[in-house]
Amino acid sequence: MSTFAPRPAAGMNAIDPRLQPWVEKYRPKTIDDVSSQEHTVAVLRKALLSTNLPHMLFYGPPGTGKTSTILALARQLFGPDLFRSRVLELNASDERGISVVREKIKTFARETPRHSTTVSSDGKTYPSPPYKLIILDEADSMTQDAQSALRRIMETYSRITRFCLVCNYVTRIIEPLASRCSKFRFRPLAQGSTQARIEMIAHAEGVNAEDGVLPLILELAGGDLRKAITYLQTAQRLHSATEPPTPISSISIHEISGVVPDDVITQLLNVMGVDRESGIDLSLSTGFEGVRTAVKRVGREGWSAGQVLEQIHDALIPLPTIPAVQKSIAAMAIAECDKGLCEGGDEELQLLECCLRVKEAMERQ
Repeated sequence: MSTFAPRPAAGMNAIDPRLQPWVEKYRPKTIDDVSSQEHTVAVLRKALLSTNLPHMLFYGPPGTGKTSTILALARQLFGPDLFRSRVLELNASDERGISVVREKIKTFARETPRHSTTVSSDGKTYPSPPYKLIILDEADSMTQDAQSALRRIMETYSRITRFCLVCNYVTRIIEPLASRCSKFRFRPLAQGSTQARIEMIAHAEGVNAEDGVLPLILELAGGDLRKAITYLQTAQRLHSATEPPTPISSISIHEISGVVPDDVITQLLNVMGVDRESGIDLSLSTGFEGVRTAVKRVGREGWSAGQVLEQIHDALIPLPTIPAVQKSIAAMAIAECDKGLCEGGDEELQLLECCLRVKEAMERQ
């Protein structure tokens, strides 16, 4: 049985703003509010003026504004009154089989729009073009059969229905489907625009944070604005729950995100004989006890061994002063440790063995 329910129109079933997730509360209301996607916004603004939308394919990394952009465009096209009847939003990761395409999507696509009003109940004028819009989020999760069935529906009902496919990996969309759509690539968000957005939200919500916390949130989010806003809201709830409320600290952000602080990674690298600046430095290396102490610290502070491995790899492999042979041995040790963790191995023992093997590699002449 399907669990899908259409997204309610704006203004319906009003929710107390204090109970809303901030990613929804501060979701762009118009395409002009979308951050960092100037080329896409410029093209869509012209399409909005002509009201003649093509089928569209939005692709790019998570949290870059793909779903927000198409929802904002739909609201500007149809307004709150027609949004519910003209827009169907499906998350294809939940409903990705051919039966959904044949039943839900085809049924909605072939219904002719009943009426078109330009002045909404909120007093604003909307274009209200004579077609509907179907948004398929996470379309790269759809099966091959479902995608094949979809392309015929797109052709048959293109006069009264437009499609927007939203995905992270455009290569997972079959070529016959992709060729029917205008493609829009969403780039990772620029530091300046994300910082302005997160600072605006922090100011609006009265967030009290220590110096450097907001830039740290953006760094750990890696260009994913949705993730950054979630980190900020979680940290705000955590620190406002104390008596008296305390400023958001850097360590809280690390704990919320699961990203290991730099000093922990630096200590592990040092005991293995690696300096983050100069490369191999055996004067920093310690014996077995030093390595074991550093590894025990990871477990004692509750950090994920898998995350530690990832950060060790990203810190060690790019160093230009480490010879290729040592890098290869270190990469093999990290890979085998990761495999051991995936198979249920003890985190501390796996990480200890990995660090000792990397240490031995660095000492190799």
